[in-house]
Amino acid sequence: MRPLPHCLGAEIICDDLKRIDDAEAKFIYQAWHDHLALLFPGQRLSDDDLVAFTLHFGTLKDPLPTHQREAGAELTGHPNVSVISNVVENGVAIGVLGDGEARWHTDYNFNERPYAATTLYALEIPPTGGRTGWSNMYAAYETLDAGLRARIQNLTIKHDETYNAAGMLRRGYEPEDDIRISPGPTHPIVRTHPETGHNFLYLGRRLRAYVNGLELSESEELLDALWAHAEKPEFQWMHDWRVGDLILWDNRCTMHYREAFPSSSRRIMHKTQTVGDRPVFQPSANALGAHPRASLGIT
Repeated sequence: MRPLPHCLGAEIICDDLKRIDDAEAKFIYQAWHDHLALLFPGQRLSDDDLVAFTLHFGTLKDPLPTHQREAGAELTGHPNVSVISNVVENGVAIGVLGDGEARWHTDYNFNERPYAATTLYALEIPPTGGRTGWSNMYAAYETLDAGLRARIQNLTIKHDETYNAAGMLRRGYEPEDDIRISPGPTHPIVRTHPETGHNFLYLGRRLRAYVNGLELSESEELLDALWAHAEKPEFQWMHDWRVGDLILWDNRCTMHYREAFPSSSRRIMHKTQTVGDRPVFQPSANALGAHPRASLGIT
């Protein structure tokens, strides 16, 4: 294992993830908590292999309800495997999210129990663009201005569920102009990790978020300040994909981003995710101090 020279991430060289034993799985599990995102280059995995690997990190998420399911979003025969792709074959999309930018976000923050582990496996990649970035929310929390950090300790965000990270209306939803009454759960801005015990900044996504109990203008001002801090490059790792790369990350304490790429290029990724916990905030966790990777760079 080699920690990456960023605020998060490590590369693990493993000839064949299909053959890891219990001790190796335990090592990877701990590394996942220590480094937040793990790169496994040069893999050759079937969808069954990808599912089997993901099960080391929790229970697979259930398929989306039929009314929310986009055409091509889930793999035929593998409803727990999502297809992220811009490819259209015979007039039918074989995946979702297209070729545009996907702004910084965590997946399914609009659920009562957002997902915990996420894997993304590269099958086809474009010659330019299409990088994915991850950002360390432990570090973002620890480096907040003291006054801002104190202000958000007991605040919560309403996470709208009608639009995705690309700004597209989700299937099965009607547009709602007032974020205060749109469907979606409430989660704490400061979230305590259920396994590491450390606190981190939990923003979900910027689009159509609302800080409960504030005037809309005050909510927007606070969210703008938090996002301006959370999106700082020093918290980030941007990855140039190669075919066969598998990346596992913690969807709770990171955010991720996908840059746009030419529509004439093909990009096909397979993704799996595990069930998470209901977000909570434990003020006493502040006494634990910073997560080891909250320092900028390798620690």
